[in-house]
Amino acid sequence: RRIMSENRGLLVLGMFIFFTMYRDFIHEQLQKASDLARSYFGKVTDEIKQTDSSQVVTKADREIGQMIIAAIKKQFPDHNTIDEEAGGTDKHSLFTWVIDPIDGTSNYALSLPFYGCMVGLLHDGKPIAGGIALPYFQEIYTAEKGKGTIGPNEPLRVTSQTDLSQMLLAYATDKHPDVTTQQEEVKIFGRIVQEVRNIRATNSVYDSIQVANGKYSAFLNHSSKIWDNVGQQCIIEEAGGMYTDLYGKPIDYSDPMQKLEQNFTFCAAAPQIHEQLQEIIHGRNKDNGI
Repeated sequence: RRIMSENRGLLVLGMFIFFTMYRDFIHEQLQKASDLARSYFGKVTDEIKQTDSSQVVTKADREIGQMIIAAIKKQFPDHNTIDEEAGGTDKHSLFTWVIDPIDGTSNYALSLPFYGCMVGLLHDGKPIAGGIALPYFQEIYTAEKGKGTIGPNEPLRVTSQTDLSQMLLAYATDKHPDVTTQQEEVKIFGRIVQEVRNIRATNSVYDSIQVANGKYSAFLNHSSKIWDNVGQQCIIEEAGGMYTDLYGKPIDYSDPMQKLEQNFTFCAAAPQIHEQLQEIIHGRNKDNGI
């Protein structure tokens, strides 16, 4: 029995070191990314992506992504990488790094402060570590599975409030190529706006942090990619929140190298708020009249 206890203790210690190593690495890379993003802030122009006319890219996006990928290749040469601008490199590993060099590039290119840098790590399709930097505010947030979310000054926790009608909520939206999808989203948005105090949105990871620190009740989006999700999912879940697709189902990151083109929806919220939002999204709230 004593030997079993000692082995269990060694396993726990090993897992702590295992995840902390990644968390420290993420923090270091986000610090460098923040420095680079600030150095270009107000000095770059955007260009429309050929693959998606609603998305833009800047020189900073490309350089930050290249820098982080180079660091991963040096320290974790056997791991897969997915970067918004560079695409994916498949090493057939269970570990996949997912990088969004600048989330909120449209804001960044217009010298708006609501943008961020994001890194996430999947193991066998499950988020195990993540980090978000808000360079303009000089803040970095990191999370590791089972160890919570840490901000610049203290651990983060989602709101404990239960009255959705008295809270702010972020709902980000983009133009959809499919008109039916756009119309469905407008209906959902209409139902939600009737039930919440106010809606705000920067359409960036700034909104994710406001959920993790309890200032916003939720953050929802109907149009995103894998790099928009992995890092912030770990941040929000480790702050006590729920992170599902828009309709309440678990997000499937299995075989991530095959999902670079897939659209992801998400509903990130404090648990008690998430439940209420799912009632509204699925039209089970009969009082909203829509």
